[in-house]
Amino acid sequence: MAGDVTTLFRASTAHTPSIAMLDRAADGGPGRITDFCIPCNAYFPTPAMFDRLGARLREILTYYPSDADTITVELCRVLGLDPRTVAMGNGSTELITWIDHLLVRGSLAVPVPTFGRWTDQPMETGKRVDMFMLPEAYGFRLDPDAFVRFVRARGTRTAVVCNPNNPDGGLLSKHQVLSLCDSLQDLDLVVVDESFLEFADAPAESTIVEEAVLRPNVIVLRSLGKNFGLHGIRFGYLVANPSLAGRIRSALPKWNLNSVAEAVVFMLGEHREEYAESLRLARRDRQEMIARLSPLPGLTVYPSQGNFVYVRLPVGADGALLRDRLLTEHGVLVRECGNKVGSSSRFLRLVVRRPDEVQRLVSAMEQVLYGAPARPAPVRTGVTPQHLELVPASPVPAPGPVAAPLPMPVPVPAAVATAAAVAPVRPMDMARGYTSSGTAAVDRLVSGA
Repeated sequence: MAGDVTTLFRASTAHTPSIAMLDRAADGGPGRITDFCIPCNAYFPTPAMFDRLGARLREILTYYPSDADTITVELCRVLGLDPRTVAMGNGSTELITWIDHLLVRGSLAVPVPTFGRWTDQPMETGKRVDMFMLPEAYGFRLDPDAFVRFVRARGTRTAVVCNPNNPDGGLLSKHQVLSLCDSLQDLDLVVVDESFLEFADAPAESTIVEEAVLRPNVIVLRSLGKNFGLHGIRFGYLVANPSLAGRIRSALPKWNLNSVAEAVVFMLGEHREEYAESLRLARRDRQEMIARLSPLPGLTVYPSQGNFVYVRLPVGADGALLRDRLLTEHGVLVRECGNKVGSSSRFLRLVVRRPDEVQRLVSAMEQVLYGAPARPAPVRTGVTPQHLELVPASPVPAPGPVAAPLPMPVPVPAAVATAAAVAPVRPMDMARGYTSSGTAAVDRLVSGA
């Protein structure tokens, strides 16, 4: 069955297979996989909330939901928003789709790597996507002024910024985002995707929701599934001036939200304290996770304000091989980023989990990368190249007992090391936009070859 599981990853060109698909392929039961891939809130809803939903499940699934306007009004009451400025969607990806269809004319500019639908969706409708490469040499930090220059040079009419960015968790200040919006006020549209902002240390100091409703061309996108730990429900919302929000809202189906989404929205007002506490715990766990991962030899851990951490693997480590072995040998699922435009197989995005689960991840990575528990590396003050090799595996066993430790080090084939390397980014490249990701398939896609 291990082959069936790993085949799912090789067949997926843009996104990770779902947990349900992986469980079916491995013939496993619920809970077999410790998930470090899907970025949700590990502490919300509370067990009591799940019990309450479970008790009402027959009723919830039997009857139609209220129309989207009714659910939107309740959400706005809880969040303190004007319903005229809000449109709710069946997940943020539905809203991205409608934004693309209704508001994006010809071209869209976005820093990469980032959330894949911001590159894939406009490509699917024949738009030109101008990809501004976030340089690894600067820790994938976005320079807003350089991005504005890139947009001007390309003549792009729509600009998108994810804040925090996915997968690296980089965060711009509110001042930086508003300055960017001011500089691009003549564009058709500027989208600020704040899907993960609730997990930042000071989200109220970074959001531009209040300012967006006063601007003619700015949309702020928010995700409820990620914040509330309920990806399966598929619900999110956008905030914009009444004209923009109304244009999106009028295009959406009247019953585009399901009954489970309605039930959760109408529970939120009673559970504000629990939600706030869940975010506090998630922020604490992020710092703990960074502290646990950082000492691993050869591993670079980037600062993050999301509920995930972006890491670069040791030189010579193949992320796809590591992903497969973590899953089949240890039951640990990670997001290998080789199919993200602007990233490569040397990078993983690891979702923040509870400390005991992080210990399982760290132990599994030590076994696969080093063959034994690793000695802590010296504390690093910057992004520096490290040199370690991934221990090659014999044929992957079926899920079961952990494989025996492998000796360290074992040479990695030259072809693997070459494929895993990331092309350096020169300082000047930051202002010019995309140069090279180090992944041939990605470079061909971006260049149009």
